[in-house]
Amino acid sequence: MKTILILFAHPALQKSRINKVLIEGLTKIEGVTFRDLYQTYPELDIDVGIEQQLLIDHDIIVFHHPFFWYSTPPILKEWQDLVLEHGWAYGSQGVALQDKLFFNVMTTGGRQEAYRSGGHNNFSIRQLLAPIEQTINLCKMHFIAPFVIHGTHSIQPDQVSTHRQAYHQILQMLRDEKVDLDRLRSLEYLNDLLAD
Repeated sequence: MKTILILFAHPALQKSRINKVLIEGLTKIEGVTFRDLYQTYPELDIDVGIEQQLLIDHDIIVFHHPFFWYSTPPILKEWQDLVLEHGWAYGSQGVALQDKLFFNVMTTGGRQEAYRSGGHNNFSIRQLLAPIEQTINLCKMHFIAPFVIHGTHSIQPDQVSTHRQAYHQILQMLRDEKVDLDRLRSLEYLNDLLAD
């Protein structure tokens, strides 16, 4: 069984309609560690040693966040800057994270068709995640397709519940190694895993 670390970042969770529902019950899934970074570090004073040990102790790393200005909320950038140290996470001696899986779980107000060449946002989600993907590559990890919920401004409560179930099911499939790495790499969205 693989272990999963979810690094959750939402600076205004009290206003969230979608992410509040998505994270319900995550702590009850065997093998999953859920870590709310804004709750853990309200002053942004990230404890590098603790965070690095959590990374060592888990096989799959997840950044779960709203997609703000085509990126992550600020605490996840701060986390990357501090925790992913040269000689530990990357560089010739930096092999602590080698071969771990990584993916994003994201919510965005824009519809899926807005994220493509010629669409409102001009680029696909995968293209916009290129800096994170390259960071993961530099750390010798495996970047896989993101799990994305589009159209959060108009989504209905029953749809949110369906997305929550799909997210939790995918976590369990990854934990139990029910899908191979080549398949995970071939997907545009991790959501598509359940369409097979």
